[in-house]
Amino acid sequence: MRYFGGEWGRAFQLALIFAGLLLLGVLLVSGSMRAKMKVLVGKHFFRYRYDYREEWLRFTHALTEQDSTQTMGQQVIRGLANMVESPAGTLWLREAGHATYRQSARWNLPECLAEEANDSSLCRFLRASGWVINLEEYRCYPARYNDLEIPSWLSDQPNGWLIIPLMTGNEMQGFVILASSRTPISVNWEVNDLLRAAGCQAASFLARMQATEALLEVRKFDAFNKMSAFVVHDLKNIVTQLSLMLKNAERHSDNPEFQQDMLMTVDHSVERMRQLMMQLREGATPPGGICGVNLADVIQRIHKDKMNQGRSIEVQVRDRLIARGHEERLERVLGHLVQNAIDASPLGSGIWVSLERRNDKAAIEIGDSGHGMTQEFIRDRLFRPFQSTKDAGMGIGAYESAQYVRELGGEMQVESEHGKGTRITVTLPLFVIRTESDLREQETA
Repeated sequence: MRYFGGEWGRAFQLALIFAGLLLLGVLLVSGSMRAKMKVLVGKHFFRYRYDYREEWLRFTHALTEQDSTQTMGQQVIRGLANMVESPAGTLWLREAGHATYRQSARWNLPECLAEEANDSSLCRFLRASGWVINLEEYRCYPARYNDLEIPSWLSDQPNGWLIIPLMTGNEMQGFVILASSRTPISVNWEVNDLLRAAGCQAASFLARMQATEALLEVRKFDAFNKMSAFVVHDLKNIVTQLSLMLKNAERHSDNPEFQQDMLMTVDHSVERMRQLMMQLREGATPPGGICGVNLADVIQRIHKDKMNQGRSIEVQVRDRLIARGHEERLERVLGHLVQNAIDASPLGSGIWVSLERRNDKAAIEIGDSGHGMTQEFIRDRLFRPFQSTKDAGMGIGAYESAQYVRELGGEMQVESEHGKGTRITVTLPLFVIRTESDLREQETA
């Protein structure tokens, strides 16, 4: 300054000396300024204590080893504890819909039943600052943490050391409390930065795990609701059948054949309701696997049932075919399609069911001359749940029928014209029973 300053060089030199002495006096008097200066010098003029690449990879590997919230919690504690040689710790998380944090995982520490409110002094401080709280420092210099108040359940733990917030953005998933380290460790800026970064990563893993579990739970409820809709639809059909039987019981109560048929209907209804309740409770599929189903017998039973209800159906069985499927479910699917044809047709109009072979598949055609459907309804709403042309219909039966036919490897074709009727063709793979071995066919060839 003396060389370049010219006439003002001497004054600039004195000003620099005065500023240096003033800064030195501030550092000697202010502990916070000394701490900030130590951090500044340590960050830019000394080598780091940790190899961050190695620490990050080790911590990431520890988190990805587990795939459940309980075991993930222990891995979060151990991963953070290993960074600072801590022998124990606990994880506190807040569940969805709750206003308190609870101990969800622990490692080498006893269980704690206390709860920490979301608006407590500790949670507000962690959420606002994102700092790692050093309880040893807090006991000696509480003024450094402003108005922070440590809860009594935490003060009673003599080996409590560090409180690490698990932050995702501005939200706090929870916090980890670590016990005192095995060897004395100076918790400086580098340790704080490392623990804060690791806490953010752990919070993202825990948030993803909780979101995955919530999604699985929603899917289970969705499957249950879907199954419930099917059960309600089947119960509606059973109630309709029993109501019709009671209506006819007044006129045919003295008929022995009607009494026998009534007992068989009640027995079948009770068995069907029992299966529905079991399916709803346990998610079980109907008993029995896929096997050969005689379609002609199924159609004849449906024909007899509708005749008892007072509706005439024309049946044409050109080939006695056996298809793959579950007999009861196939009968329910075809019965539903026939019932739809009946509901869509006025009394006296024609309703027919035919069975024939088309190449290697069985074709069941169900037709009526009722009010029909528009092409827009067939394209956009048919075979979708809760879509129906009936005022009181749910649309579940048609949806279930289409789903089951696809499961069997078949297909459903719909031809309809508004005001002229509908024709539905169901094609199903045939159940082929081989009587000769492949070896004999190869020898013949």
